[in-house]
Parts: sequence; C-alpha cells; structure tokens
Amino acid sequence: MNKKLTVAVVGATGMVGRTFLKVLEEKKLPVDTYYLFASKKSAGSKVEFMGKEYVIEELTETSFDRGIDIALFSAGGSISEKFAPIAASKGCVVIDNSSAWRMNDEVPLVVPEVNPEDIKWNKGIIANPNCSTIQAMVALKPLDDKYKIKRVVYSTYQAVSGAGVGGWNDLEKGLQGEAPTKFPHPIAGNCIPHIDVFLPNGYTKEEEKMIKETRKILGNPDMRITATTVRVPVFNGHSESINVEFENAFDLDELKATLASAPGVVIHDDPANNVYPMAVTATGTDETYVGRIRRDESVENGVNLWVVADNIRKGAAANAVQIAEKLIEYMN
Repeated sequence: MNKKLTVAVVGATGMVGRTFLKVLEEKKLPVDTYYLFASKKSAGSKVEFMGKEYVIEELTETSFDRGIDIALFSAGGSISEKFAPIAASKGCVVIDNSSAWRMNDEVPLVVPEVNPEDIKWNKGIIANPNCSTIQAMVALKPLDDKYKIKRVVYSTYQAVSGAGVGGWNDLEKGLQGEAPTKFPHPIAGNCIPHIDVFLPNGYTKEEEKMIKETRKILGNPDMRITATTVRVPVFNGHSESINVEFENAFDLDELKATLASAPGVVIHDDPANNVYPMAVTATGTDETYVGRIRRDESVENGVNLWVVADNIRKGAAANAVQIAEKLIEYMN
C-alpha cells in the first residue's frame, strides 16, 4: 500500500492521549495527515504536535467520514463502544486502549512483542491490553514458549498515573495533607489493595482483567492464574511480583538467557550491586525490565520475577503505537 496514511488520535488531551502524541513524534511513522479528537469541552483548544499547531476537534459520528486509516483511541470504554464500530464501518482500523473490546472474541488483543500475527485477523478493531497485563506478557511469553506455564501468581504495585490525572492529583495533594478525591482512601504514605470495582467473588475487576487477558494473549483459556493488584504511592511505573510454575524443568541460567534475548525485555538483575528493576528507571522508556530472577524453592519448577515498566508508555500509548507500526507494515 503506497497511499499516504491518515491517522486520528481520539482522546488527544488526556494523560494517555498526550503520551500518544509524544510517542508518535518519536517514532515518526509514515503518516501524511493527523486529526486530533477529544470531547466537546476540549474542542477548539490547540496543541503543538509534529512541529505545528493542531486544533482539537470534537469527536462526532461524522468524524471518520474523511478516509482515516488508523485511529488510536484512549477516551474511555463508553466512547470506544459507541465510536469504534462507527470508525471501523468507514474503513478505519481502531486501536483501542479501553477495556471495552479486550475480551470480545472477534477482536485481537495484542502486545507486539508477543502476538503480532493476531493483528492480521482484525475486523476493524484491535484492543490494547490492560497496562499491568502488557508488561507481564512481554516477560512471560518467551518463558511459556520454552517451559510451558502451569500457573501464575500476580502481585502488582501500581502507580497512581494508572488512575489518570485524578490519581496523580490525589498523591500530589495528599503529600500536602489534602483529602483524596479519586481514591476511597489517602494514597500518600499508604497502599490500597483495591483497583477498579470489587466483583462478587472478592476479586477486583483489575485482577480479573489480568487473569482473563493473560489467558487470551497466551492462547491458553485454562491457564491457572491468580492476582492481587495494589495501588501504591508512586507517580509512574507499575511494578509486579510474578511467581510462575512451569510444566517443564528449567536451568536458571538458561531461563535468564531466554529472557535477555526476548524482544522488549531488559534484564536488571545484579542484586550484589543493588541492580534490580525500579519504577524510576522504567519511567520514560518503552522497555519491560526484569530482575530478582530466582528459583521458587517451594515448588518443583517455579521461578520468581520482578517486572517493571512505564504504565503510561509501554502500558498504554507506546504499545498502541507499536501496534500501529506493525499494522502499517502488514498493509504494505
């Protein structure tokens, strides 16, 4: 396909939307025209992007009547549910950052380092996984391929930026003694074992997302997985303790080498010199950092991993732009 591409960003003024613009500037995709959409409230505002000034347009049902090839959505589930099918019906491929389409059997759920081939069977919508799932998949996929995962135990330590501007403000203002407005409890000096709503089984929706999305991406609907997700007083960068049990035996050095050669993975694992993945190191980057790699001596074939990534970049914007890159590659 040699035609010049047109790309839209929906939700361009939000935290992830602004990061979309930053990553797009860095990646320099072969795009001729961009359109930036947001809510009526933001329409008319101006942003600097690609060295020029863009006016934010209000997203409407006719926004896609102009030959847009790809649209990056980060405007919330209800907006995606309404407007993604409209965009797709006009020949646009939507890469959606909300949870609206992730578990739809007709929609691929993609991490480009893990399952890029799933992009090819899209029917106009491709889903970006949950931020906490994305970084876990980058680390787990090469290990599943080699040793076959039997069971996963997730414990996450998730930054406030994962809850948007409101979460960020709660920590910033909470450090000055103000009461929270986004979270049900103060986050400054605290850990809250509650992300998204509680479900009848006692898990939160965030925990359920990690479980279901992992099964879908790895193509194993029966994989045994449990999760506990916790909001911590960190501005940016999600950290995860991942305990994995394999069907097959492994050599620890070989396992480390497998991770080191995996796409998107950076090993930070030199505890003698205090080298391990940290949120401050991951912030501003698109890689997934893995360290504290050690055998779980309580089971036959188990390993413990500490996995960290920038939740707004790799966990949202950069992953979506990477999907767009692959999509353009497949279009040509």
